[in-house]
Amino acid sequence: MMRDSENGDLWVFGYGSLMWRPGFEFEECCPALVHGYHRSLCIFSHVHRGTPEKPGLVLGLDRGGACRGLAFRVAAPNRQATLEYLREREQVTSVYVETWLTARLQSDRAVTAVAYVVDPRHPQYAGRLPHAELVRLVRQGHGMSGDNIEYIRSTFEHLTASGVDDPDLAAIVAELS
Repeated sequence: MMRDSENGDLWVFGYGSLMWRPGFEFEECCPALVHGYHRSLCIFSHVHRGTPEKPGLVLGLDRGGACRGLAFRVAAPNRQATLEYLREREQVTSVYVETWLTARLQSDRAVTAVAYVVDPRHPQYAGRLPHAELVRLVRQGHGMSGDNIEYIRSTFEHLTASGVDDPDLAAIVAELS
């Protein structure tokens, strides 16, 4: 596995909104797979897609399985600024833990990428919820980054366009239509 040095290019693994709204400059973007985590609507959103009084739900990388997403290569001169941006965006309530994972690119090359993994001990960790509760929370959620339904639809559309099948999100999107 190629290990990026602290001063070299940065790889970022996106599995949710980072896929369609990265918010940082990158040199390359390619499909990637990580093992040991799966994409899950497992986080009560109190800021970006909901409020503490009316939480929405956002995606997290939760333990177990595998996850297809996108890997973004950020040029070395932009490494620190990108990490600062990601920390400000992803760690607003500390529900995510910044983690370095092995991401296997479509070319079968392995890179070390930063990703934001859910902390199951955090109060915003929702775990596995019944389907009806997922839909209810998505419908009610609206926060500083917008409507929770838009977030789910945009993520699903981007996954589909990238050739990633996510039956759980598909079932939620079908019910939101």
